[in-house]
Amino acid sequence: MAQQTLAERGARLGRPMGAAGAGRTVHGVVLLLPPGRSEGTGRPSPLAAARVRPLARHLVKAARHEGLTAHVVRYRCRGWNGSSAHPADDARWAADEVVRRYGDVPICLAGHGMGARAALHAADHPAVASVLALSPWFPEPDVARTPDPVRQLIGRQVLIAHGTNDERTDPDLSYRLAERAKKVNRDVCRFEVHSDGHHLHQHHAEVQALAADFLLGSLFAHAFSRPVADAFAAPPPLGLRMPLAAGFGGSLRR
Repeated sequence: MAQQTLAERGARLGRPMGAAGAGRTVHGVVLLLPPGRSEGTGRPSPLAAARVRPLARHLVKAARHEGLTAHVVRYRCRGWNGSSAHPADDARWAADEVVRRYGDVPICLAGHGMGARAALHAADHPAVASVLALSPWFPEPDVARTPDPVRQLIGRQVLIAHGTNDERTDPDLSYRLAERAKKVNRDVCRFEVHSDGHHLHQHHAEVQALAADFLLGSLFAHAFSRPVADAFAAPPPLGLRMPLAAGFGGSLRR
């Protein structure tokens, strides 16, 4: 049997976690965008979705009193595929589906690797309030025909986190993107996770705490912790090279 076309497959949302899954009123949604590959029209690996599911569970737990629902986005295919940017289109479709299901609620796009790039691209959806980009992947400048856009980030709160020892996605490229974005949107910050790699395993607890702090502040108007507030307020390069301190999250709001 011939392989289904991408249009026939369609993107879809994973099972709801949090408020919607428990039958409660939804006041905000986080869409988790998994990693992937630069090229490929085959079906995404289930392992990609599994990599962002722990973050989804952590965010739902951190916002359990706020009415947060989380969905993992299931892409049509595993690759970015050049100008087609399939995962970014899938993220926009997912935001449309959130509005259809839950109404006018704010959305945070949270992605890892290729999913982080998709989150940044899809920030132009009107329901998106914030973007969390972990270890974002960008093509090397000699491969990319034009730099990734940043004007779609205006009016959104954006936090990027990248391990300094990432050998799969270049931390310098995420810094350059953040630097350009900061020129058009002051609500952009970037944290460096020193000595950590692409999957941010070494400082897993700190990264999850940072993500929760950002989500609570950007979707539900909680006060940001001092390090996050300082990162937003500081001019480049300081606010774009903010170190993620060991033990972050132990006592965020002293």
